[in-house]
Order: sequence, then structure tokens, then C-alpha cells
Amino acid sequence: MSAIFFRQLGIGRPDYNLDVGSDTQGKQTARMLERIEAVLLKEMPDLVIIYGDTNSTVAGALAAAKLHIPVAHVEAGMRSYNREMPEEINRVVSDHIADILLAPTESSVKLLKKEGITAGVYFVGDVMYDIQKKLKSKNIKLKILEKLSIKPKKYILTTVHRQENTDIRQNLENIIEAFIKIPEPIIFPAHPRTVKFLRGYGLDKEIVKHPHIRLIEPVGFFEMIVLENNAKMILTDSGGVQKEAYLDRVPCVTLRNETEWVETVSSGWNKLAGANTKKIVSLVKKFPKPKSHPNFLGDGKAYKKIAVIIKKFLAKRSDA
Repeated sequence: MSAIFFRQLGIGRPDYNLDVGSDTQGKQTARMLERIEAVLLKEMPDLVIIYGDTNSTVAGALAAAKLHIPVAHVEAGMRSYNREMPEEINRVVSDHIADILLAPTESSVKLLKKEGITAGVYFVGDVMYDIQKKLKSKNIKLKILEKLSIKPKKYILTTVHRQENTDIRQNLENIIEAFIKIPEPIIFPAHPRTVKFLRGYGLDKEIVKHPHIRLIEPVGFFEMIVLENNAKMILTDSGGVQKEAYLDRVPCVTLRNETEWVETVSSGWNKLAGANTKKIVSLVKKFPKPKSHPNFLGDGKAYKKIAVIIKKFLAKRSDA
């Protein structure tokens, strides 16, 4: 899947591919740690930049810290306060290791302060907001809606990939049951891992019986942006998609019981439903669209601020 993003965003091919596939949390993180360490020993960079909350994020942080290489964490300070989520553990560990903490929101700065982290913390805004602003300025038009035979604001977009929803059969069954009960077109780009669980539980056969649920293969970054922007509503367990829904002013129902993007909820644009069938269906039927839309993600120039902060940090180290 990564090849799509490299191509569409014009990112050069990586110099190294760790070639670490899906596995248990421990095995996957251990392999990443081992292979990242080998690259760092060979290259000996002045700084390691990590992003988000994945296993590769924490593996990069650990590998760099043990080699005494400074770490900059983009999207620092995010918390769901659900330690059963592997992403939450990754966030906490990475933030407490990082030398530079690049926070996307003012609330994430405050959360870091509560944990005793104040040195090296900067509110820079959200880099995904930067990307969205640039894409909108280019007025990108794709034929994904025509390809799927759907019209703007006449469908619901959904993504489901979190471990708490895919690995727990009852949760995934509840979510699919909700989709079945929603009498509107539902576009469902499914990650290969999600498809594996749908098939394993026999839920793929249930989906086939209900043609309003359109299970499709993963789409590219640009196609996803278009699908999000034109959706009537979004149902997701993805933190990134919650945020993109907010930026697009599209009502969002989050298929989790908590979220790290608390401002999307407090503003009224995002409602938490977990894997509760009745709650999901009820929110889809009645979702009062808020009148206000406060900006909490910066000014769309986070990338410039990050570059300046890193440049100053490295210059200070070279002078020491």
C-alpha cells in the first residue's frame, strides 16, 4: 500500500525498506528495532524524526535513544488514555524519549506538561492540515466518484482497522450489523488485514447479502481525500480520518470509546459510539450538525515551523 502514497505525494523511494510484515506486537516491534538500529549504525544521523503512534514510531525512538541520537517526535502529546491500545503505549514511550516534541494542538502541549514534559515542547500545528491545504489549493479532481457510481453527499464513508475492532470478533460483528441496518450507500475501503478478519469471521458473506455496503480495495491518498470531502458522513476508528473529517466539515461517528482528537468531539463534529450497534445507527439517523468550526490545528504551516526548530536544534548542538 505504501507505494501508492509515495507515487501520489511525489515522495522519493526510500533508501531502506525494513521489510517487516504483520506479526504480534512484540515480534514486529523487535524486528523493527533490530533493523532500524542497523541502519542508524551505518548512517549515524544527527537526528531521527519519528511520526505518529505506530510500532515503527516507538521502535525508531528506542533505537535512536540507545545509540544517543536525538529524537524529534512529530504529533507529540496525543493521548486517548486507553492503555489497551498499542498506539497509546507507543505515544507515551516515544514522548518520554524524544528531545524535540512537536505538538499538533495546544491541548497536546498541556497533556505533556501534566506528565512532566516541558523541555523541547513546541506547538507547531498539524502537518496533515498542511497537506490538505496544499491539495485543496491544487483543486485536485479525480474520477473516483464516477468509478464507484456515487454522488457527492449521497453516501457514507467508513474505515475499520483498529486492533480493538478487528481482533475482537464481537466488536467487528456489531459494527457490520450497524452497517447492515443503515439504509444508505456505505463505501468501505478495507485494509487487507481487516479483510482477513472479515473472512475469518464469515462476515464477508453477510456483507455480500447487503449491496448497499460497498467493500472495496484500499484507495490512494488523493482518492481517499476526495471520498472524505464528498461524504455525507464518516464512520471510522482511525485518528487521522477523524481529523480529516473535521477539516472537511463532515460529521464523524468514531467507532471507539475514546479519541486522542478531543477537540473534534468537544466541537460537536465527532461523536463516540464504540462498537455499539444501536448507538452507531442512532447517530447516523440523527446527527445535529454544529454551527461553529473552531480551528485548533494551527495555520497550515507546521512544516515550516518544524524545519526551523530542527535547524536551530542541530546548530546549537554543533556549537556545543
